[in-house]
Amino acid sequence: MLLCSDGSDLALSALSRGFPLLAPADRIVVATVVDVVHPMDVVGTGMAGGVISPDVAERMDAEQTEAGQRALDATVHRLELSGVETVVLTGGAGPALCELAASLPATVIVVGTRGMGGLRRAVLGSVSDHIVRNAPCPVLVCGAE
Repeated sequence: MLLCSDGSDLALSALSRGFPLLAPADRIVVATVVDVVHPMDVVGTGMAGGVISPDVAERMDAEQTEAGQRALDATVHRLELSGVETVVLTGGAGPALCELAASLPATVIVVGTRGMGGLRRAVLGSVSDHIVRNAPCPVLVCGAE
């Protein structure tokens, strides 16, 4: 079972509603996706040089990964889970989560409808929409309370 969380209150609320609906799983993986510095911001393109140094990019990436792990820890705590795996991914959230689901292989993905995206994700979030359309297994999409 793959539980997807960005650490937002909406995501935590959605998982709190959806997770109990499923039968117990042998393996539970809780995952999030973080933004990392794009390599072009460091090396530049064409005649333009990079806008940040490799050291700054590395520090920013480490901070994002740590924030992602904190979000996962909060999710595990909120759902009162134990013995689960946590995974911090990078890249596009939808594709990264679908790839992880395929590699596990997950029997189900649980995801909220909206998280940190706010107004950009009016009805069904862009990440959850991508997962529903591309997942290698069933997807349970839950709204927040």
